[in-house]
Amino acid sequence: MALTLFSSGWWQYWRRRLSARHGSRMLLFLLLLGSGLGPLQVGAGQAFEYLKREHSLSKPYQGVGTGSSSLWNLMGNAMVMTQYIRLTPDMQSKQGALWNRVPCFLRDWELQVHFRIHGQGKKNLHGDGLAIWYTKDRMQPGPVFGNMDKFVGLGVFVDTYPNEEKQQERVFPYISVMVNNGSLSYDHERDGRPTELGGCTAIVRNLHYDTFLVIRYVKRHLTIMIDIDGKHEWRDCLEVPGVWLPRGYYFGTSSITGDLSDNHDVISLKLFELTVERTPEEEKLHRDVFMPSVDNMKLPEMTAPLQPLSGLALFLIVFFSLVFSVFAIVIGIILYNKWQEQSRKRFY
Repeated sequence: MALTLFSSGWWQYWRRRLSARHGSRMLLFLLLLGSGLGPLQVGAGQAFEYLKREHSLSKPYQGVGTGSSSLWNLMGNAMVMTQYIRLTPDMQSKQGALWNRVPCFLRDWELQVHFRIHGQGKKNLHGDGLAIWYTKDRMQPGPVFGNMDKFVGLGVFVDTYPNEEKQQERVFPYISVMVNNGSLSYDHERDGRPTELGGCTAIVRNLHYDTFLVIRYVKRHLTIMIDIDGKHEWRDCLEVPGVWLPRGYYFGTSSITGDLSDNHDVISLKLFELTVERTPEEEKLHRDVFMPSVDNMKLPEMTAPLQPLSGLALFLIVFFSLVFSVFAIVIGIILYNKWQEQSRKRFY
């Protein structure tokens, strides 16, 4: 009976509730009970998951602020409320973000995002959505859902407004995924289609129950799942194999409004470390990388900008150039004088 109960969507429901109330201790206790629960299934192997508090955020939102001692930093119009963190209010031309200060060095992980998008706008009169990030740079405001363009890392976008007027096959709100090495721009006019890895429709606005999104990264497989139907069950959105993400990047979330607006709220962000069994061949294959990439997807190469010369380097270059010039002139004079002497001897 216990095995049947926890192998269904109810395990996800109780896992979420217990981790919210009692943290990782109760969750770890349940995971280690024995065969009644068993480990988490990840592909062909098994994994246990552990809540990483330094990368997680939940009520009462301690450690959130703008100071250097905070684990999470606010940016722009983001505000801490009692029941949520509001990235942007339902007002025009607002921008806000929330970033973790601690870089993540986990190899396999799962980020669970509890969010809410709501507002007064009716059909297609709301926007623009929010994004969840795992990127090299943090706290960089910009046009891509409140974050910088040409980012380096992973972006998951919950886009609530269709900018491309001619599109008809895609229903919004829509979740899409993009991996970038810093060479690609997000195309707003086409809702990011030229650079997306895929996505799914997700009707998430003005719901009266909890909405969740999960980003799972295991053995170079990126999986996006959603729980937006009030059934406490995960539904597949996207799975992409061969995704190579470096370690040491930052988690964050951001939002932006323009002429249209919505309330974009984050209730919790919970990062779980997944301990996954690997064969020796997989250990060799899953080596650390230094630049995001996706198998079978050609990303333009980044050319490193030339570093400006320091004052000392510039002085040495000029100095040795002058010495070489003087040396060349002296050698030239000596050779010229010898040539003249030989010329005189011929006439005598």
